[in-house]
Amino acid sequence: MTDRSQLMTIGELAARSGLATSALRYYEQLGLIRSERTAGGRRRYPRSTLRRVAFVRAAQAVGLSLDEARTAMGRLPEDRAPTAAQWNRVARAWTERIDERIAELERLRRRITGCIGCGCLSLRKCAIYNPDDSAADKGAGARYLLGDEPPVSPAPGSPQVTDPRP
Repeated sequence: MTDRSQLMTIGELAARSGLATSALRYYEQLGLIRSERTAGGRRRYPRSTLRRVAFVRAAQAVGLSLDEARTAMGRLPEDRAPTAAQWNRVARAWTERIDERIAELERLRRRITGCIGCGCLSLRKCAIYNPDDSAADKGAGARYLLGDEPPVSPAPGSPQVTDPRP
């Protein structure tokens, strides 16, 4: 049981964390945070909940889902700040995720001005770099932005244009 003087209302937690009360109730439903209930059924949160909410928001900024954030938080103490070693274990996993996102963004930057392999066939370039909607054979979506490699050269017999890819 937590010292009642160290508990915050949901409104106080919302004001301090920058999240709506509905988001906090959702986080609680998912098991990301916990509350105690008063005799009248009102939620009261330990002050350490602020750290947990900040952790979830940081995880989302890195690109983790709420389920992944919950799993990561399961490796950290619930009622106190993590040790440097505990935090470093979590941070290493996040660093890998950040590196993956950087690579995805760099791929996007290289390809954004060229054919994205969407299969639209509506642009002159699509007829050259995606003849007969060949990108569709690789799956749904903008295939070249998703990581599939576009053809190195235009289809045989197509008019020559400058390759839009860097």
